[in-house]
Amino acid sequence: MIHMPMFAPSRLVSRVLSFLLFTCALGHAASVVTERVPGEGIQPQVAVDEQGTVHLIYLRGEPSSADIFYVRSADNGKTFSQPVRVNSQPGSAVAAGTIRGAQLAIGKNGRVHVAWNGSATSGPRGPLNPEMPADNPHNGLPMLYTRMNDGGTAFEKQRNLMQRTFALDGGGSLTADSDGSVYVGWHGNAIGGAIGEAGRRVWIARSRDEGNTFSVESAASSTAPGACGCCGLRLFGDRDNNLYGLFRSATNNVNRDIYLLVSTDGGDSFREKRMHQWNINACPMSAMAFAETESGVIPAWETEEQIYFSSVGRGSLEVSEPAPMPGQASRRKHPATARNSEGELILVWTENTGWNKGGSLAWQVFDKQGRPSGKQGRLDGVPAWSFGAAFARPDGGFTVLY
Repeated sequence: MIHMPMFAPSRLVSRVLSFLLFTCALGHAASVVTERVPGEGIQPQVAVDEQGTVHLIYLRGEPSSADIFYVRSADNGKTFSQPVRVNSQPGSAVAAGTIRGAQLAIGKNGRVHVAWNGSATSGPRGPLNPEMPADNPHNGLPMLYTRMNDGGTAFEKQRNLMQRTFALDGGGSLTADSDGSVYVGWHGNAIGGAIGEAGRRVWIARSRDEGNTFSVESAASSTAPGACGCCGLRLFGDRDNNLYGLFRSATNNVNRDIYLLVSTDGGDSFREKRMHQWNINACPMSAMAFAETESGVIPAWETEEQIYFSSVGRGSLEVSEPAPMPGQASRRKHPATARNSEGELILVWTENTGWNKGGSLAWQVFDKQGRPSGKQGRLDGVPAWSFGAAFARPDGGFTVLY
């Protein structure tokens, strides 16, 4: 410790101290710790509640008929509780494709909510696709949901939320708020409506009673952009209960653009804006992520094998220019984000993964102004069908799970 004398320092000393503080600030970067998911699990999703408890879900088992497990940590991820299976029907989740697995949200009074794409053997089933044989095991795939019971000891029986839509493909999403609202979203086709990717829309089922009951799903996106069939989407709610969504379009089968959805009235209505263009006559199986800031949110996504992010004004369609991750891109996919109490942001992504093929994990920390801070990190050993997740620790560092 440096003890300063109890008198006014000279002008030279003041300049030296200012320079030291400035250079220390420039050199500061939040520490990053990497941890393997408990139980050799894959596809981690993590959230931290207001009491600082870390909640984690992950998949295990056969890629086409996996199970979801939940654990929690009261010591910032150093140790986790014994795993609890989330899905009430064994094998009802999907790890294959790395885009259709479970997602996690923490709602009112810390209740845990989970939603996922049902497997070919899962139930209850959703409406059938008239363009497919009725006995096809992938016809009627459900969007499944469950929540932690009132005692916090187990998960309730899983439920299908698709009532008027069919052709579930890319991954769904959910978010919840402290007032008891829960939103589960997916993209699909409406019964009696247009078919194919051009006819797909984003749909949201809403609950106002902590997931006890849900409304029939309603359209959140317009008919113009369509939706990329095998791509995921992401929902996010900020502390003011504004609701955001990211999805990839499929206009004319080649316009695979990223669209932003924003609702300021609890999901009753949405505005949308195209954020980033990408013309490709293929389905890139993309994922998205969100983090919250003082002034809005930060969405992140993949385009042309690179990870981008931008800033969005709170409850608005005011979007900054997309910024890529620094360094040479190497088949970057599956972004994840976390933000600490200092306003620093970590972005995590995978590199060189593929169908039934593992790869590497990479990350970059950004300061409060959005500038890269510290050296970009990277490690090998991401399992097949998996990716990373991150959370901020009370000491200002980040833990990355993979």
